[in-house]
Amino acid sequence: MITFACKTINQEDMLRCSFGLNKTEYNVLIFLFDQEYPLVAASIAKKMNLERTTVQKAVKALVEKDLVRRNQENLAKGGYSFLYEVDNKKGIKYKLRKIVSEWNKKVEKFIDEL
Repeated sequence: MITFACKTINQEDMLRCSFGLNKTEYNVLIFLFDQEYPLVAASIAKKMNLERTTVQKAVKALVEKDLVRRNQENLAKGGYSFLYEVDNKKGIKYKLRKIVSEWNKKVEKFIDEL
């Protein structure tokens, strides 16, 4: 945790604030961080005890924010399904560090202007 003035910031706060995640998106992201292989939305929903449509909406947002990767798997009898996985754990950490670094520069500038 980081304490900044009168606010304590935990991991959830840091990720949600930095990437603009709602609670469900955050929970799905953390769940996918711990998975060894890609999963379909229905499997994620079942394992997390959520509605499939809730998970689909969350993973769609995570894909748009470049935090989760969506891959299409063609099925043997026709059709396809989408598999979801964390795009790149190191990449997410890098993005988070960059966001915090930019915030720090703005704080430094604010202090300089006092």
